[in-house]
Amino acid sequence: MQTLLDPAILFFVFGAAAGLMRSNLEIPPPIARFLSLYLLMALGLKGGFALAESGFTREVVVSLACAVLLAMVIPAIGYVFLRRWLSGFDAAAVAATYGSVSAVTFITAVQVLDGRGLAHGGHMAAAMALMESPAIIMAVLLANMLRRQQAGALLVQGGGTAALAGVTGLASAGAGPVPPLPIGKVLHESFTDGAQLLLLGAMAVGLATGDAGEAAMKPFSGDLFKGMLAFFLLDMGLLTARHLHTLKGMPRLLLAWGLLAPLAHAGLALGLAAATGMGVGNAALLMVLAASASYIAVPAVLRHAVPEAQPALYFGLSLGVTFPFNILLGIPLYISVAQWALGA
Repeated sequence: MQTLLDPAILFFVFGAAAGLMRSNLEIPPPIARFLSLYLLMALGLKGGFALAESGFTREVVVSLACAVLLAMVIPAIGYVFLRRWLSGFDAAAVAATYGSVSAVTFITAVQVLDGRGLAHGGHMAAAMALMESPAIIMAVLLANMLRRQQAGALLVQGGGTAALAGVTGLASAGAGPVPPLPIGKVLHESFTDGAQLLLLGAMAVGLATGDAGEAAMKPFSGDLFKGMLAFFLLDMGLLTARHLHTLKGMPRLLLAWGLLAPLAHAGLALGLAAATGMGVGNAALLMVLAASASYIAVPAVLRHAVPEAQPALYFGLSLGVTFPFNILLGIPLYISVAQWALGA
C-alpha cells in the first residue's frame, strides 16, 4: 500500500485512467523522449557516484555475472516453453522481450528502495545495461536457424537448386522467407543503442568525478529526479491504456504468461542472489530486472530483425500486462520477498 501511494506510481495510475477515458491528455513525443533520456542519464550518474565510493568489490563482479547469466537463461527457457504453443518466430520474439529488461521498471524500483532506505549498489545500473543485448542476439540466432530450416524444407520439397533459387528470389522480392540477418549488424545495433550508451557514459562520468561531481550535479540528478519520474510514468500510463486493444483476442495462456513469467524469473534471480550472498537491495533489483520485459528497445529491433513474428504478441504482453503488473504490484512484492528471504 505504501508503494501504491507513492506520487510517481499514482501518476501512472492517473495516466492509465485518463487513457481509458480517451482523454486528449498527452505528452508530446519529443518531451517523452527527453524524459527517458534524462532518467537514464541521472540513473547512470547516480550509479557512477555510488561505484566511485564503493569501488569494484566482489559483490559488484558477482552481481554483474548473475545479471548476464539470467539474460541468457531466461530467454532460452522462455523459448522452449513457448514453442509448444507459438510458432518458432513468435516464441523467439516473446522470449527475447522477456529476457531483456525495462529501464523504467528498474528506475521506479530504485526510487522505491531509496524511499524505504534500503541500500543498493550503483553498479546495478550497469547490470541493467548488460542484460539488454543477450536476449536480442539469441532471438536473431533462433530466427536465422528457423529460416535455414524453412529454406532446407523448401529445397527438399521443390527439388534441388531450382527450389533454392526460387526461395532466394522470393526473399529478395519481399514476398517470401526473410534471409538470415547478419549477426554483426545486430551486435552493432545492440551495443551502440543511444539510450544504453547514454546510461554507460553517464556512469563513467559519475565514476570519474566522484564526490565532487555528485555535489555539482545534485540539483540535476537528485532534486529533479522524482518529479521527472512522475512525469514520465504519467506518459507511460497513457501509453499503456492506449495499447490495451492489442490484448483483444490474445490466448489466455499468453496473458497468464505475462503475469506468471515475471514471478518465475524473479524467483530465479532470488535463488542466484541467495546462493551468492547478495545484499537485500541488490537482490531486489536483480529480481526486478529478471522480472521485467522490454517494451522499447527489443520490440524496436525485433520489428526488422524478426519480421515474421507478430508485434501485437510481444509488445502487447510486455506493455499491456507485465509493465503495469510490475509497477503496481511486482516491485513491492519483489522487495518484500527479498527482505524476507535474505533476513533483512
